[in-house]
Amino acid sequence: MPPADAHLMQAYARQSVSFVRGCGARLWDDRGVEYLDAIAGVAVANLGHAHPEVAAAIAEQAGLLLHTSNLFGIAWQERLGQRLCELSGMQRAFFCNSGAEANETALKLARLHGNRRKVKQPQVLVMENSFHGRTIATLAATGNPAVQRGFEPLLPGFLRIPYDDIEAARRAAGSTPDIVAVLLESVQGEGGVRTPSAGYLEALRALCDRHDWLLIIDEVQAGMGRTGTWFGYQHAGVLPDVITLAKGLGNGFPVGACLARGSAAELFSPGHHGSTFGGNPLACRVGCTVLDIMARDRIPERAATLGRRLLAGLREALGGHPGIVSIRGLGLMVGIELDRCCTELVGRALEEQRLLISVTRERTIRLLPPLVCEEAQIEDIVARLALLLNAGARPADRIHQEPAGRRPGPTAIHQPPMGATCTNRR
Repeated sequence: MPPADAHLMQAYARQSVSFVRGCGARLWDDRGVEYLDAIAGVAVANLGHAHPEVAAAIAEQAGLLLHTSNLFGIAWQERLGQRLCELSGMQRAFFCNSGAEANETALKLARLHGNRRKVKQPQVLVMENSFHGRTIATLAATGNPAVQRGFEPLLPGFLRIPYDDIEAARRAAGSTPDIVAVLLESVQGEGGVRTPSAGYLEALRALCDRHDWLLIIDEVQAGMGRTGTWFGYQHAGVLPDVITLAKGLGNGFPVGACLARGSAAELFSPGHHGSTFGGNPLACRVGCTVLDIMARDRIPERAATLGRRLLAGLREALGGHPGIVSIRGLGLMVGIELDRCCTELVGRALEEQRLLISVTRERTIRLLPPLVCEEAQIEDIVARLALLLNAGARPADRIHQEPAGRRPGPTAIHQPPMGATCTNRR
């Protein structure tokens, strides 16, 4: 018998688990085993799995209208655009289907901005260790040679500097007159959950103003409340020219957005850009529903509170572990950097602790739990991680055997009855 995925392109190194049901921060596999989700589909299911209000909006809108194309007015798109602009300080929105598409849109705005300035070879300043997507343009903007390998020649027009190094940006400004924009993440997610130093984004904003560059901030992973504010750049009090969104905007339903203000918001005219499925009634109604829930339940504030609890718990439980280099993060976007490659921990966490984690840049455990986690679930994430890391340590190096929080039962099976509705709203 051929394997079940015999007819799928081998683009993913999949784990052996297959999930069939979710509720809040919990998932069940096809054998009925329960897991605790500490990655939320890589920062997608911010409101948790199977949120009943999101599910109801999808069901109702699917019975009314899915798609008409952007050749006609779409009321839900107009509402979502207005809501996002009010929250972000932007003025106009373009809707697409993913973060990579949103970043492609932003890069096209940068090229148009450069051409309006009569720059023949416009350059975009990008960062080391960044991640912006896997299309040809966003791959070239990404600062990870491992994901670029084999796709050369990369698209030209990008100048790379270290993240969180304002002097490097100033040197680039002095040596490269063709720069037209800066593209960076407010928090580097794939790069190891790295946050900028105080004053960095403000200094970049001033540099962009001085040289007529667009400041483009990728909020695909850090946005939508994950860091404790609606958007990561709001911690610094700056206002970008362009931001990009996806992931948590649809809580699992594909929707992306590129928002802009000022002259950047006026660059596109009919024929410059488009998307067949982008901004359809279903996607935009889901986005509006997500915003409604987040505002009503004060989700960004909740993420800030839970994030402080998670960081404090991890530092208390793991602070004495000799293999840990750093525990860092902002809101519910947390990284635990080890002094070695730890990619095997993803599979071990699933098998031994029934816990979903990810490892990025080979050495950093990345935690992106749903923003609606209960406090006990945050403590449980800490407890399971402590047990996981303790199990791999030498006896003399082991941290205390019973970390704070209840001890997980990784072999426990608890599955809601078939057809049951998830009632977890927080």
